[in-house]
Amino acid sequence: MAYKTQGIALVLLMLVAGMSIANHQNGHVDVTVDTDQLSDRALKGQEVFNIRCAVCHGTNGSGTPAGPPLIHTIYNPNHHDNNSFSRAVTKGVQQHHWSYGNMPAQAGVGFSELSAILAFVREVQVFNGVLPAAHSM
Repeated sequence: MAYKTQGIALVLLMLVAGMSIANHQNGHVDVTVDTDQLSDRALKGQEVFNIRCAVCHGTNGSGTPAGPPLIHTIYNPNHHDNNSFSRAVTKGVQQHHWSYGNMPAQAGVGFSELSAILAFVREVQVFNGVLPAAHSM
């Protein structure tokens, strides 16, 4: 009988852990961007982002099961500044906040595209309340 109780407890624990992981990866910020509010530079960045980055990071940075949402407080400018974003794109980055795996370098993204992507991400963050915050990690 003790084995049955332990087995049930283990199954329940695995279900709760599984739901927690699923909620984390499915609980992305749903970003709707009013493109009339974006600067011309950010509009160009939106176009490039949605072609080159959305497969992992979701349309307009909302995230997917393959990559984290960029419209999230973790990516506020005081925690991940523009240099961090640039390094992630040009050199890749090891996973450290999320469990999506490492991000490979994106060799096809040039400087002009990268600066437009950054303008887009930062403007969308502001529209969605992701503002500079004290670094607490």
